[in-house]
Amino acid sequence: MVCRIIEQFNKLTVTAIKISPHFHETTAGLISISEKTGYSIYEETDRDTSKDTSRMLNSGAHKVFFAKVWDDRLVYVFNKIMGYVPSNAPVICESPALRNFIEPGVFIIMTSKTVNKNKDISHLQALPHVMFKLEELDGIDSIPIGFEGGKWFYR
Repeated sequence: MVCRIIEQFNKLTVTAIKISPHFHETTAGLISISEKTGYSIYEETDRDTSKDTSRMLNSGAHKVFFAKVWDDRLVYVFNKIMGYVPSNAPVICESPALRNFIEPGVFIIMTSKTVNKNKDISHLQALPHVMFKLEELDGIDSIPIGFEGGKWFYR
């Protein structure tokens, strides 16, 4: 879904951000920007992997940031990354946990009849959101969201 949105708005110099609570090994294409206790921030430069961040670059993102972060540092790290993003630029962030602290222009929840990741998202569904089924999006040319005046919106 993130990659489809980036492709749809690739003329707008989209910045993509992926935030994970998992501190696993990094790959050579991740260039370290900042590392402290509780977080690491990288810029993705490698288009030739199967990682989400590489796919975001290949979809047309101007820049892609990846952060490994403890929950208690989440907002701090997001704000730190936003310091690298031009004002009013479109940002797409993949981080369910961040939704507990930040009110996005559009919060999208993806579901699927065939892909089940067994994650409890009921607390996220209680927040304002737009929900799409993966299978339904396969039949449409563009996702019904827009970006104007520095803000995302649902059409």
